[in-house]
Amino acid sequence: MTDGAAGLSYAIPEGWEHEEGKELVGAFTSSVTKEHAGTGARTGTGTSSEGGSTVLAGRAAAIPQAALQQQAERAARSNAVFFYPDGSSEVQESRPATVGGRPAHTVALKVSEGKRGAGTPDGSGSGTGHLRLTLIAVDDSRSAFLLGVAQPGGPIEAPEVDNVMESASLN
Repeated sequence: MTDGAAGLSYAIPEGWEHEEGKELVGAFTSSVTKEHAGTGARTGTGTSSEGGSTVLAGRAAAIPQAALQQQAERAARSNAVFFYPDGSSEVQESRPATVGGRPAHTVALKVSEGKRGAGTPDGSGSGTGHLRLTLIAVDDSRSAFLLGVAQPGGPIEAPEVDNVMESASLN
């Protein structure tokens, strides 16, 4: 997948789909999704069904390297609230990274659907998901990001999202 607006390219694994022209929330410039067996996929519009995985890309203003960690953690928490409005999140990982030789920071959260979720048969919402955000300082004038969400965030789904994100390169 080549996203000219974000200035990124990333892999689309077998079984994942990119819908050309799909309307996304303004912060996102491209997305790829995968439905999990018996579920529907999350979308870039903030709505979701029971599960699926998605990776979204976008662009943002310039961010100094010294602020990458703080901004990446803030953006990850903000997206956790967006995708799981009644849920909670817990930082699992926060580390410096590089993409295309440029400084970046990646944050992974364990997210919970909260009381309104349908993560269990009784609707108590104890299902957990996986959210990863990588923020890249592309140059002195802009940054780009990749956001991955897997629901459920199990041992197959979470690494698959992480692999898509780790395949990122700058255009």
